[in-house]
Amino acid sequence: TEDSAEGGAATEFPEGSTMAELAAAGEVTIGTKFDQPGFGLLNPATNEPEGFDVEIARIIADKLGIPEEGVTFTETVSANREPYIEEGRVDYVVATYTINDDRKEVIDFAGPYYQAGQDIMVAIDNPLGIEGPDDLAGTKVCSVEGSTPAENIRESYPDAELVVFDVYSTCAEALKNGQVDSVTTDNVILLGLIAQDPESFELVDNPFTEEPYGIGLTKGDDEFRTFINDVLEEAYDDGTWAAAWEETAGQFAGTPEPPSVDRY
Repeated sequence: TEDSAEGGAATEFPEGSTMAELAAAGEVTIGTKFDQPGFGLLNPATNEPEGFDVEIARIIADKLGIPEEGVTFTETVSANREPYIEEGRVDYVVATYTINDDRKEVIDFAGPYYQAGQDIMVAIDNPLGIEGPDDLAGTKVCSVEGSTPAENIRESYPDAELVVFDVYSTCAEALKNGQVDSVTTDNVILLGLIAQDPESFELVDNPFTEEPYGIGLTKGDDEFRTFINDVLEEAYDDGTWAAAWEETAGQFAGTPEPPSVDRY
């Protein structure tokens, strides 16, 4: 039997499972974004990230019986999420992480716990009249290296001039100073950037993909994946998921229905 947080009830995990090992250690390292308002944004005062992804990550750690002081967040940018999981630098990743088949070749996903859609952010009053991805031809559009949205522009909208940085906050700066004409990524990420600077930016609000966000973990760890899926479904049912949303991304986007977990 593994003891959970000091004085807490003991939780039974299968011997040798990832859950048992993490619970016994009383420590977990989680990859998340540090630059995504509403999902994973570093608070300079506490030096801790805050947002919906962070709350989902904490719900899982809590169900493992890991005390708050045993939870460490490590920054994962779009391009290094798979390597961090494969190299064991993190135990799992919650980082606006779209589930797709390419990624499933090297890691596994629990979830999805949220369904986003790719959209476009433009300068206020939309000076170029960009209404959707077809209008990006001949313009400079910014996204992040290693992200699904960047790959989608490369493949499906080759007439757009794609500019990539490592984080979306740099894209927002580039849009503000006229280096690029738009920024593309998932709608909720863009809404977070707009919430920080509503005088400068607006959303085209015409999503053109479906982006199911999942929790990345070591490939083949089916036990751990099943455990996380169970935790997510419980959080949907008991209101924990909705409360986490309303405290974070829900401040600038309405509360959606949780998506169905895909137990592939």
